[in-house]
Amino acid sequence: MTDVVEAGIPSGTEGKLVRALDWKGAFWVAAGVPPLVLFSIGGIAGTTGKLAFVVWIISMVMGFLQSFTYAEIAGMFANKSGGASVYGATAWLRYSKFIAPLSVWCNWFAWSPVLSLGCAIAAGYILNAFFPIPAADSQMVLDWISAHAASITADSPRVAEYIAAHAGTTPDDAVKALLSTDGVAALTPWIRSWSLVSFSIPFLATANVNATFFIGGILMLIIFAIQHRGISETASVQKWLAIIVLVPLLIIGLYPIVSGHILAANVTGLVPPTAAYSGADGSWSNGGWTLFLGGLYIAAWSTYGFETAVCYTRELKNPKTDTFKAIFYSGLACCLFFFLVPFAFQGVLGHAGMLAPGIVDGTGVAEALGGLIGAGRVITQLLVVLMIMALFLAIMTAMAGSSRTLYQGSKDGWLPKYLDHVNEHGAPTRAMWTDFAFNLFLLAIASDTGGYFFVLAVSNVGYIIFNFLNLNSGWIHRMDSGHIERPWKAPTWLIGLNTVLAFVNAVFLGAGAKVWGYSNALWVGFIFAALILPVFAYRHYVRDGGKFPAGAMEDLGLVGQDLGVKKAGMLPYLALAGGLAIVLIANVIFQLPA
Repeated sequence: MTDVVEAGIPSGTEGKLVRALDWKGAFWVAAGVPPLVLFSIGGIAGTTGKLAFVVWIISMVMGFLQSFTYAEIAGMFANKSGGASVYGATAWLRYSKFIAPLSVWCNWFAWSPVLSLGCAIAAGYILNAFFPIPAADSQMVLDWISAHAASITADSPRVAEYIAAHAGTTPDDAVKALLSTDGVAALTPWIRSWSLVSFSIPFLATANVNATFFIGGILMLIIFAIQHRGISETASVQKWLAIIVLVPLLIIGLYPIVSGHILAANVTGLVPPTAAYSGADGSWSNGGWTLFLGGLYIAAWSTYGFETAVCYTRELKNPKTDTFKAIFYSGLACCLFFFLVPFAFQGVLGHAGMLAPGIVDGTGVAEALGGLIGAGRVITQLLVVLMIMALFLAIMTAMAGSSRTLYQGSKDGWLPKYLDHVNEHGAPTRAMWTDFAFNLFLLAIASDTGGYFFVLAVSNVGYIIFNFLNLNSGWIHRMDSGHIERPWKAPTWLIGLNTVLAFVNAVFLGAGAKVWGYSNALWVGFIFAALILPVFAYRHYVRDGGKFPAGAMEDLGLVGQDLGVKKAGMLPYLALAGGLAIVLIANVIFQLPA
């Protein structure tokens, strides 16, 4: 056990993560998870219709139950950082060296994109604040239309094309619509359409190096600078950000309920829509179930995320008691926000209101929050600032957790050696730079709504794979490492229930990945997950000569290259085969509405 830090960085800890946190500090670092509800609240509403708030509740209950497995296995590893994926991965090492790095890799490429997605939304808010697109009914657009009324006549070819595309439209209405569109386009600041370069990435999406990309990149650098000073400094910043963001968000979520602004019609008659973003009630057909499962699939990316509270075990002053407290209280906070905010949004706005473009792409959520409380212009502008701070909160949580996953994966011999480095403040800076570079690439893709949900859908393939492996690692650790001390031990029935939920998540993966506009998202996610296999093979067999670094398995009481006895026998292999079979069967059975 290394030195315990009471203040500052003690001698002898240079080049190591520093024990500078109590459970409250870990809680504040994980406090960026509740704002994740705002990332996909519009997308889930569009996909699942009136069922949206139910989807969030079901997903959050599952995430809370699953966290008890993670709390138990985290307590076994007082000397590791990196979170549940690292702690669970060690259970699989006895059965295949390649499964352990797969779990860590999948967790990282699921969490890391929060940086790019959050920065893309924050950049949108900044552009809206300084370079707004004028509303069609704004006075400046109306003045432009008056000045250019003669530019389009009823016999114009454009009018004929518009009428052909909008059956039943009169020539006069077509002229008005076209003039309005031209007016908005003419008065839109040039920076909103400027692009340095745009290119298509085969089988993936279109990348766009535009204003969103550059602003987002600057925001990531600011967050990097904050975290460069170590986990204690990060926790301090996170604490104040969380208080500033979460208290108003809680009040806004409660206000419509206590004031009676929830409309019963908006939260009853719970059926899936006829199709994604259709706005019309459908039925519990195969297509309806597919949309519902797709909502549960993408909600998991947000609701399960508070497991990041155990990423900092190696940096806790008293990991034996603080690990469970950190994840438990983080889970309770997430339950409050993930239950409350979607219900309030839907109860006031209704299904149609939730389909507004600004809510779907995230850039209009602040205005929607203002609408929930009947706020004026000044309060709404303050909510825009609040949203940007909420995004910072989520992004800082993601960078802190995902960089430590890379660092510990390198320390244990699963990921490239260069990631095994921390600076003088105990921050894993090389892992942080890797996060930054990866997310610059994703930021170019996520600069439009389509690319945004592509990144989300593909990264979540990795997250569900990680959750499946880790929920099964709970019972594997019980069988193979039952002698290891567990400061907190989950009830056996809950370990069993969470194992069942692992296979339920497999259903979500098979059925839901296709729902988000990319039929190949599941296969792209599988391919991206498999990229770690040659990377690990090089690190382990070429770089390390087929041996794991000294101390990699120390917490399990294993020394040298002894991985222990396979007490679970064939059961882990059967679990893997069963999980893959469920994914493939669900992918075939569940199809989108025609």
